[in-house]
Amino acid sequence: MPVNMPGPVPGNMPLVGRDDVLRGLEECLDVAAEGAFRFVALVGEPGAGKSRLLTELTGAAAARKLVPLNGRAAEFEQEMPFGAVVDALDDHLEEHFPDLGPAAINLLAPVFPALSTALLDPLGVPGTAAPHTGTPVARYQLYRTVRHLLEELAAPSGLVLVLDDVHWADDATIELLDHLVRHPPRARVLIAVAYRPAQASARLQALVQASAQGGCGHVVPVGPLTEDEVAQLLGPRVGRARCRELYEASGGNPFYLEALARSAQPFTGGVQEGDLPPAVRAALQLELSGLSPDALLVAQGAAVAADEFTPPLAAAAAEVSEDVALAALDELVARDIVRPAAERFRFRHPLVRHAAYGSAAAGWRLAAHGRIAVYLRQIGAPAALRARHVERSGRVGDRDAVATLVEAARAFATRAPATAAHWLSAALRLMPENAPEPPAGEGLPSRLELLMELAQVQSVGGQLKEGRETARALLRLLPDDDYGRRARAARFAALMERQLDRPNEARALLLDELRRMPDPRSPAAVPLRMRLVAERMMRMDFRAAQAVLDLMPDTGDDWEPSLEVAVAAMRPMPALAAGRIADALRYAEAADRLLGAAPDEHLAEWMDAIAWCCWAETFLGRYQHAADRFRRAVAVARSTGQLYVVTNLMAGLARSYGMLGRLAEAAAAAEEAVEEARLLNSGQQMIFALTQQSLVACWSGEEETALRHADEAVRIGAGVGEWWGSMARYARAVALLGLGRTDEAVAAVAEATNDFDAPVLDAHTLLSCCEVMAGAEAARGNATAAAEWADRARLFVIPGLDAINPLADLARAHALQLTDPALAADRAVAAAEALEAGQIRVDAGRARLRAGLAHAEAGDRGAAREQLRGAVRLFEECGARTLHGQAVREQRRLGVRVPGQGGRGATGPGGLSKREQEVAALVAEGCTNAQIAERLFVSVRTVETHLSHIFTKLGVTSRVGVVSAMNRGAGAGRD
Repeated sequence: MPVNMPGPVPGNMPLVGRDDVLRGLEECLDVAAEGAFRFVALVGEPGAGKSRLLTELTGAAAARKLVPLNGRAAEFEQEMPFGAVVDALDDHLEEHFPDLGPAAINLLAPVFPALSTALLDPLGVPGTAAPHTGTPVARYQLYRTVRHLLEELAAPSGLVLVLDDVHWADDATIELLDHLVRHPPRARVLIAVAYRPAQASARLQALVQASAQGGCGHVVPVGPLTEDEVAQLLGPRVGRARCRELYEASGGNPFYLEALARSAQPFTGGVQEGDLPPAVRAALQLELSGLSPDALLVAQGAAVAADEFTPPLAAAAAEVSEDVALAALDELVARDIVRPAAERFRFRHPLVRHAAYGSAAAGWRLAAHGRIAVYLRQIGAPAALRARHVERSGRVGDRDAVATLVEAARAFATRAPATAAHWLSAALRLMPENAPEPPAGEGLPSRLELLMELAQVQSVGGQLKEGRETARALLRLLPDDDYGRRARAARFAALMERQLDRPNEARALLLDELRRMPDPRSPAAVPLRMRLVAERMMRMDFRAAQAVLDLMPDTGDDWEPSLEVAVAAMRPMPALAAGRIADALRYAEAADRLLGAAPDEHLAEWMDAIAWCCWAETFLGRYQHAADRFRRAVAVARSTGQLYVVTNLMAGLARSYGMLGRLAEAAAAAEEAVEEARLLNSGQQMIFALTQQSLVACWSGEEETALRHADEAVRIGAGVGEWWGSMARYARAVALLGLGRTDEAVAAVAEATNDFDAPVLDAHTLLSCCEVMAGAEAARGNATAAAEWADRARLFVIPGLDAINPLADLARAHALQLTDPALAADRAVAAAEALEAGQIRVDAGRARLRAGLAHAEAGDRGAAREQLRGAVRLFEECGARTLHGQAVREQRRLGVRVPGQGGRGATGPGGLSKREQEVAALVAEGCTNAQIAERLFVSVRTVETHLSHIFTKLGVTSRVGVVSAMNRGAGAGRD
């Protein structure tokens, strides 16, 4: 030990100067122990003491009977999918294997090695209970399953998941954490992460900020120690002059201080930005130089090999026998360079590994990667574990290396697409640019095929710009007469341009490629024309879309069967938009026959066309049929890895379920659509999804949530002048109406419809706009304005669409309510019956509610009770809580005895539970949902759910109504 070394062995030095941090961590643990999710982020420079604080957190969690699980991301394994999460959870999964269920295991097994092992029988043969099929899955499904896994691990006492060095975590890990913050586990769970701010990705910093703003996050800055704290840490054996020298050289950084304290050398220079300070680097190098040659060699090999390594792996990397490696590890443990962890070893700190790695010559490291790759192949390690070493040691033209990288990429193409893209790019670097096509039967793709695969993986991972550029690069490489592959690449590039909200560039690219083709009617040209049709329809330019379709036959002698299906799928929408309802229905029936008979692989070739066919079914009012088609299309898109279209399809499914009154299923589908869109990083898809999520929330009686979703969709700013951008503004108007902010809603409707001057919304949505505005004006007692909206609604009636057109009758009923309630009742009943026949149940309930009010106004109390009873039944079955509460309130006004909805524990006004009273009281204080969540230690989503129940029980539709009801209740209590 150097003469100036402080007493305790470094690494076991006392913790000083962190009392405030520890108190904050303990408070978070207490909150988590009570049942509220917490996310804690320790933020500090390298060596600031974050890992030590996480160790203290782990001990405090165990003392509270919370199960602590620890993982760490690694500097030299940054591309490993879910590395830190696997490190934390994998060793604890086998015991939970029987509890997870086949579906969950099938999703998790490709990520967690322990579950893959558990799927093997004792002879190593794959089991039959839940074999992993390798089918691509949506990342959202995987993340949701991990959330359920955490809930399982948390039972019964609670869980603390500790992830260190997440600045090195791969994109998939950050996405997973982002998902868990926005959709917290429903259990006693605390997630604690530590990272370096200068090396953290923008996505990581954004999720930490969002967690703090959402009320579940706690950011803990970990700064340097003061000079007095350094002196306290070093103890009385170190003189004041030495303390000052160590403090100035370390800048108060605990790890730097520890490294420098190991050395008896004098220091020059202080802490600097960037890599290790020179004095610290010198101290670590001095520490390593004191090792025996074999120990240094094994340390260098282990640093190259893995963050957590076994003796055989270190031996293979160092090219020594296992006996030599074991002896060297004994020395490394004795010198506190590495520390044992069960049958494995880890460096005492990532910075020590960094120093050991840097001490090896670059050429030696390259050879070590090659030796590790050979060793891992010999023991049967999966391609994903070998890929990092193959990437660094492979040579140009090495076909085995290319095959390994491609295999690794395909294993995680949908689960961790950023990693897959990295490995495919590495494979391309090892393929000569003029390499011949690989021999048939080898299974190795050509360079051109790999480029297309890379473009698709980049798009799935939200790297839309990169995917577009890769597809364009492929176009530059393809021969001019390779029309089939050029068409496929151009169609994909145009689709990426569309996802990036660049429709003009998409159209120009398609037209340019069509001009290259000698025969514009050839099978190779049809896909490009189909994409042009889709581009026109997005802008509601159905006349131009129809003109392109008119040039295409229904089939051709040299067509693939899938092409016939695709053309048929595109035909209904333009016909519908042109008001040719008979043609649209005929086209829809023809497409339905072809789609029903076609195998999934035919649909997979044309998912964008299939999506338009599904949406056409919704515009025709055939919602049950549309839901069936959307479900199949989603399954095909997922099974073939075409996740860029899943958001569109899930949004359509949410719309179909919502119109059918299956609001719980609609909410789930809309939430999934939003999550997929966030992962895709496409503004267009986000607007699609958020719009449907907003509408479903509004139908469900969660108007504030609906407005928040609509506001986010409008803020994204994409799609101006196109249908989906206008739909977002329409959803915002509906949410404002639900909140009783009618003047703002009128302005929002004008914006969404372009004040009805060449609007780009579909006729059904325009009719809905007029109907809800007629109802809003009637509610304000403005008969003239209500009648004007009802008159305008008649302009958007489309003869032949019997499921949709009744909204015009409902609009007229709203207007007549103020002048002729008996006639209003007749109109509303007719609308209700037609809507129920079309299975449009929420609107049918609204029509019955209007009929009940009108009958009551006309003095026919019996008919009023009958209609209100029908409305209550529909709203209850659908889960439309606000509307249900309104209908029940009207029943009570007519003398109908309706059981209270408070249930067990309901003690407050309107039957509010104790927790609902607390939420309502905070609303009365003027607290926002986020503030209420923070005060009550619950999630914002939980607050929203409580508010929805409060609105229903109190019979109000806004926070203002809650305040009024609470004030009335307080006044009644005083009386």
